[in-house]
Parts: sequence; structure tokens; C-alpha cells
Amino acid sequence: MINGKPIARFIGFLLSVIGVLMLTGIPISLYYQSGDHLPLLFSGVINLGVGIPLWLVVPKADGSIKKREGYLIVALGWIAMVTFGSLPYLFSDVIASPVDALFETVSGMTTTGASTLQDIETTPKGILYWRSLTQWIGGMGIIVLTVAIFPLLGIGGIELFVAEAPGPTSDKIHPRIRGTARRLWLIYVVLTFVLAAVLMLEGMSFYDAINHALTTMATGGFSTKNTSMAHWDVPHIQYTIIFFMFLAGTNYTVIYHGLKGRFNKVWQSDEFKAYLILVGLLTLTLTYPVLLHSNQGLENAFRDSLFQVVSLITTTGFVSADYTAWGSAITMLCFFMMFAGASAGSTSGGIKLIRHLVFFKNSFLEFKRIIHPRAIIPLKLNGQVVPGRTLTHIIIFLLLYLFLFVFGSIIAAAMGLDFMTAIGAVATCIGNVGPGIGAVGPVDNFAWLPEHIKLFLAFLMLLGRLEIFTILVLFSPYFWKSN
Repeated sequence: MINGKPIARFIGFLLSVIGVLMLTGIPISLYYQSGDHLPLLFSGVINLGVGIPLWLVVPKADGSIKKREGYLIVALGWIAMVTFGSLPYLFSDVIASPVDALFETVSGMTTTGASTLQDIETTPKGILYWRSLTQWIGGMGIIVLTVAIFPLLGIGGIELFVAEAPGPTSDKIHPRIRGTARRLWLIYVVLTFVLAAVLMLEGMSFYDAINHALTTMATGGFSTKNTSMAHWDVPHIQYTIIFFMFLAGTNYTVIYHGLKGRFNKVWQSDEFKAYLILVGLLTLTLTYPVLLHSNQGLENAFRDSLFQVVSLITTTGFVSADYTAWGSAITMLCFFMMFAGASAGSTSGGIKLIRHLVFFKNSFLEFKRIIHPRAIIPLKLNGQVVPGRTLTHIIIFLLLYLFLFVFGSIIAAAMGLDFMTAIGAVATCIGNVGPGIGAVGPVDNFAWLPEHIKLFLAFLMLLGRLEIFTILVLFSPYFWKSN
């Protein structure tokens, strides 16, 4: 039997946290006199009014939660967060349609960055701050935060951590899961403040710096400007964003070892080395054709290439230039980057490089196994043998991801989208990237899409952010069987 008490208590607590975070936008609204303090206040009060009774009234459950409750808490918790998180858009009338408000919130909390706002710069500053904050909340994962800081719920952390954490990594930086979660969030918070301070020193306003620090470290890509990072077409700011996007796409365990001075452990990571090499090769590949198409100097072509490579691979989705204007070959290459994903254990979306690495290593070893059928040839990663169950899980994930992309593209096309827009919208939403190709490219947005397509794409965003299995397992008959 599934125990509903911890599920209700946890959802209540999540809504209470969301309500408190909404209220942090009120000082910004009052300072800038943007007139959106009341919508933020009403939204926060409603979240607290629903969340606190659920949290405090529902009695604690006996014993720790099982896997079923863990997956339900994460799935239903996210649904509750994106539903109640859309209230500021509706109350402020910034987004009048409930479907559009839900789409914007799902895009924010899944760190996708696909937007329905057509004029970002006229949006009230308090609401725009909340929009950025939704990405920061979803980047590391608010459930991981709850595991880290609030043991008072009486709920075991490991099931929740595994269900929400991005990527098939089991690396821990502390023997206890709560210790690991705390260190992850501490690094996340510190890097966010460091980036905000650096951007202010480089000339960004306080408001722009805070917003871009929130969305960069979350690899989300929401900006305060209509032209995204192209608005700041200056090398020092764009290189700073590139560096922190790359950092945000790095496994936080690797970052932790780097901060501790354990550089030998950093270089032991096969995924990190593959990440570094891939970014370098793709940047070099793009620079010359971009130089030909842009009619600008070498440094500018290199910077635009590096920016878009890092932005797409980390699924941040910031835009410094229109990559669809660089020719069909580069457009397709940028499209395929949406399937990469950066490191497991980072805030990026997508498939994750560790899965690609395992797949290609195993495929290469298969040729050796064909020649030596009696030999036992294990697959190793970071010097350790990859268990057979992990390998099977990764292969199934890749097949499911490919199937969902193909099937989702067919559905999107059946709903009325042209071929390029359909594959671009589905790829960017399931990969939590943001800009796509076709009519949802880097200089377009999703406002023009019919509401039923937006709901479908919002579902794909949740699928991608929660690593497919966390959502799809709920539709499995095995999940609901008692044994």
C-alpha cells in the first residue's frame, strides 16, 4: 500500500517554501516601483495557506518512505510547484492565459528557458525576478534542497534524491545523503553570488546581474533582455557567462574536488575530460564557417561559436547570435548538440555525456568481443567496472529518449507544426534547452503555439527534467501492484 501521509506533508512543505520564495520578489517590486508587489503577495499567501496546513495538520508517517512514495512525492511535488508557481503571472496579468502561465512556469522550473513572453523588457521587475528564481529553484532541485536542510519532515532522503537528481551518477561527496545534498546546494549558492558580483563589477546593473546569475547557474537561460546575451555584446561579460555556464554543466562532485584542491580526482573523471574535449572540438569546428557567414573578426566568430556550443551543450539556452543564420550545416550541428547534455550531477538537462560515453565505449568494445567471443571484456569508467545493471539502464534510457523524441515529433507534426518546427520544439523541450530550430529558433519564442501544443511540450519538459523514468514509472502497472 502507498502511504499518502508523507506525500501530502512533503507537498505541503514544498508549497510553503515556494510561497516564501515568492515573497522575496516584493522588496524588488517596491524598490523599482514596478507595481507587481500585490500579485506576488497574494500568490505567496495562497501557497502558504495551502502548504502550511498540509505540512502541519497531516500526521507524520511511521517509518521511512519506500520507492513508490519517493517517486510519487517527486512527480506530484513538481506538478504542485509548477501549478501554484504560475499564480504570479496570472494575478499580475502579465500572462492572461492559464495555459501560457503554466508553460512559462514549467519552462522555468525545468530550466528549459522556452518562453511565451513577447516583450520581456516591459515585464514588471518583480515578476521577471520570480521568473528567474523559478529556474534557480529547479536547477539544483528544490527537493534536493529539502533533503539537505529539513530533516524535520521525518522522510528518508535517498529515495527523493535519486528520483530528482540529474543523471545516472552515484558519486557522493559525503557518506550521508543529507551531507551530500547540503554541500551541493552550498556550492550552488556560493557560485551564484560570485557570478552576480563579477557581473556587477563588469558593468551589469544589480538587477540584471542577479537575474543572470540565477539563470546561468541553473543552466536555464531566461534573460531580462529581449535579445538575451546579445544585448551585452562585449567580450568580458560574455566570456564570464561562458565560463560559468561551463562550470554549471560540470558534475558538482568534480567542482567539489576542484575546490578542495584534489585535482587528481578532477582528471580521473572520464566524463569531465570528454566534456572539455567536446566543447573544444565543436568550437573549433564552428569558428571558421561562422567567420565566413558573420563577416566579423576572428575573435567575435570564436566567441560566438564558443558561446553557442557551451550554451547548447549545457542546455542553458542563452543566445549571443542567431545560429540558424549560419547555414544549414551549422543549424543541424547545433540541433544535434541539444541531445548531448553536459555532465551528470550538474544542473544541465539533456541525455548527459556520461550516457553517451558509456554507449560509445561499450559499442567500441563490442568489436573486440566479436573477435574474442570467449573473452570477458568489462566496460570501465573512471577506472572502475560499470555494473551490468547500470549499462542496461543507460541503454534503455537512450532508447526511450530516442523513442520519445521521434514519437513526440510525430505528435507535434500531427498537431499542425511543420517538420523543422516539430523536431526543434520537441528536442529543445525534452532536452530542457530553450531555443530550437524552425519557428521556435533562437530569435523566436513559443507564444504563437496553440494551447494544446504548449501543454504537450510542458509535459515533455517535465519528462526531460525528471529523467524520464520518474514520470513514466507512474504509468507502469508494476508501480501500482502491492507486490
